[in-house]
Amino acid sequence: SAHRSRETMNYLATHPNRFKFTFTPKHASWLNLIESFFGKMARTCLRGLRVRSKEELVDHINRWIMQVNAEPVIYRWKWKLEDIESAFT
Repeated sequence: SAHRSRETMNYLATHPNRFKFTFTPKHASWLNLIESFFGKMARTCLRGLRVRSKEELVDHINRWIMQVNAEPVIYRWKWKLEDIESAFT
């Protein structure tokens, strides 16, 4: 709702071709992962950062992403499919 408010849509109308829109589901658990990722980026990569140019910022973010990808954290799902299915039957 915040991303589709009248104010947001009016702002976007004043900046044609600046943003590329991609359809994504509004309610999905993967959004939690995306939110967590950007939260981690804000805390560990961007907080207190001062850059002289957009290129320096892009390079900094790309190096951080490469570092994060080099040391992946494996998510261990705690539920078994049978448990989930039995909860809904």
